[in-house]
Amino acid sequence: MMTVPIIDLSKLCIHTATTKPWNIEAAAQYYARVGVAGMSVWQDALEGRNTGKTGRMLRDCGLQVVSYVRGGFFPAAEARDRLTAIDDNRKMIDEAAELGAPLLVLVCGAVPGQTLELSRRQIEDGIAAILPHAEKADIRLGIEPLHPMYADSRSAVNTLRQANDLAEKFDSRHLGVVHDVYHLWWDPDLRAETERCGQSGNLFAFHICDWKIPTEDFLLDRGLMGEGCIDIKQIRGWVESAGFNGFNEVEIFSKKYWEMDQNTFLDMIVEAYRNHV
Repeated sequence: MMTVPIIDLSKLCIHTATTKPWNIEAAAQYYARVGVAGMSVWQDALEGRNTGKTGRMLRDCGLQVVSYVRGGFFPAAEARDRLTAIDDNRKMIDEAAELGAPLLVLVCGAVPGQTLELSRRQIEDGIAAILPHAEKADIRLGIEPLHPMYADSRSAVNTLRQANDLAEKFDSRHLGVVHDVYHLWWDPDLRAETERCGQSGNLFAFHICDWKIPTEDFLLDRGLMGEGCIDIKQIRGWVESAGFNGFNEVEIFSKKYWEMDQNTFLDMIVEAYRNHV
């Protein structure tokens, strides 16, 4: 009789956006059923729900709430819009606390037509405005650098070096970095900056998926681990050598996978995790 290998899923976390067709109750049920250990919750998954009760439901299912996604988007041409973003982030910090999520992920934002330098100053100002609130609530903030293709409108923070510089400027144990292979795999300084991030104690989260060849849509065509060109095992090794021992968070935005049966997709995630992470 052939022995089926046991898959250790104790560090596997899946974002609710990965299985977007499921509501959060269904996702919790099915993740727990296959042995997934953690869930990162996107704000839209909580719409119409009591945040505290939802957090308790997730823990009752045996899931650890790993992070809350996504704050940030600080830059704006108008001062009133920047103030609105700060208020929204403070609200998300409160929601993270109610949910029981220790980390709020920050996608920092950018403004088309505005210089990246100005957007970066506004990002720094926004973080400075919300950090005291995060410290009081004991919620960590994770700066997630995005691939340069998103520098136009999603984030003016595009390399791990930039994220490290920004986190170190504040010198707070509540501010660090989110390391996402989809955004960082190409960077020739990635290993050194990963080590730096670990040495400073700022490596807060690790996100995984793959870069498909060819990629048909830079937002909604992410691949399963092993489906593309990212050496995920190597990068995971660098991250863990830097001292990170947290979850491997699967974050896949894919019209292709959202259109298929989500239980089948979940099985594919588990298989890809076993073979390529």
